[in-house]
Amino acid sequence: MKYYCIGIKGAGVATLACLLSDLGYEVSGYDDTKDFKFTEKGLDARGIKIYYDGTKEIDSDTIITASKAFSEDHKEIKRIKELGFNITAYNEIIGDLTNKFRTVSVCGTHGKTTTTSMISHIVNNTIGCNYFIGDGRGYAIPENNLFVIESDEYNKHFLKYHPSISVCTNIELEHTECYDGLSDIINSFSMFLNSSKEYSVVCGDNENIRSITFNNKVIYYGENDNNEYIVKNIEVKEDGTYFDLYHHNEFISNIMVPVYGKHMALNACAATIVSLNLGIDIDKIKSLLKEFKNAERRFEEERVGDSIIVDDYAHHPTEIKVTLEAAKAKYPNKDIIAIFKPNTFSRTVEFTDDFAKALDIADYVYITNIDSNRERQEDYPGVTSNMILEKTRNGKLLDEKEISDLVSHKGNIYVFMSCASISHLKEDLINEIK
Repeated sequence: MKYYCIGIKGAGVATLACLLSDLGYEVSGYDDTKDFKFTEKGLDARGIKIYYDGTKEIDSDTIITASKAFSEDHKEIKRIKELGFNITAYNEIIGDLTNKFRTVSVCGTHGKTTTTSMISHIVNNTIGCNYFIGDGRGYAIPENNLFVIESDEYNKHFLKYHPSISVCTNIELEHTECYDGLSDIINSFSMFLNSSKEYSVVCGDNENIRSITFNNKVIYYGENDNNEYIVKNIEVKEDGTYFDLYHHNEFISNIMVPVYGKHMALNACAATIVSLNLGIDIDKIKSLLKEFKNAERRFEEERVGDSIIVDDYAHHPTEIKVTLEAAKAKYPNKDIIAIFKPNTFSRTVEFTDDFAKALDIADYVYITNIDSNRERQEDYPGVTSNMILEKTRNGKLLDEKEISDLVSHKGNIYVFMSCASISHLKEDLINEIK
């Protein structure tokens, strides 16, 4: 069996491509973006070829899948259909895989990549598992019983999955281009969580999660006292985040994870609960969490001289807020320079005020023009990055070909944030500083 993945550099499709390759299938793909993306690391390691010009010959036994970011009128989609092929949605392929294993599905508006990474790190280094993480990492062998998977709510993709155990980190308004408001989002999460064959582990501090009526076993966690597992005494230190974990009123342990922020303590709590319920010893869990390396582009740091470059996937106001708060907590004596590339016009319209408020946590804010590969500017007249800039305290539009303004902050903390391609800006800055 052969697979051809259109939009192969997208986080979800790249991960699927890696997983299929590990299962022994022949995989190749197409993408528009020639700039390096972090998802290429896994593809390159497996020798998965990427085409950019639509010249790939497709054998008759090839299954074609495509990212939802590629519209029906995209030239490569049209070419494939003219060749007589049908296109299978990539989440349908993943859904079939989830049925083959005892699947731990991690969902949530934010934090699902990191939480999936934590769970897979613990389980893979103890009892073994396959995994699908939305930063381009996927791995599977038929012998593994467990499959740990990041479950994306975009376009209701996760409703094709078949979880045995589900985890939900939070529910907020997001993806307004494909959901009819918050109630539609909550309803979709409810359908997904209630499809779990065994139980759900959910953050009980989130009021939208609390509004769900569960018909399966549910384990609540969070900082509030009405949760079954309670996180207390969170401390962000230079080497990571520390917290105390309680089961009801019974102290379990102090846990450290080498990532930064209150949200990371909650992610680690969810991973610990799942691991404990899979029969893994708390001391082993603690030891592995201390060794944890975060997912790609999740508060990824690089020191260049006396400057610190942080690269993060944050693209929603809540994600920007916790990322900048983590930077402030770790580097309280440095200026924080936020560089943000907005993604999609619909998200910019929906969260204009929230973006500005979150970005103002930084000392200086630079915003590029909006990047959107699945929406057209003409459908959103007048929607530009200036809508956010006008509401920020110290914001400026950044020309991606001119970064002298960024260089002027040398010696401080630069935080690059976007789910779109922003690596070229980061590399240009590093080169200029050097």
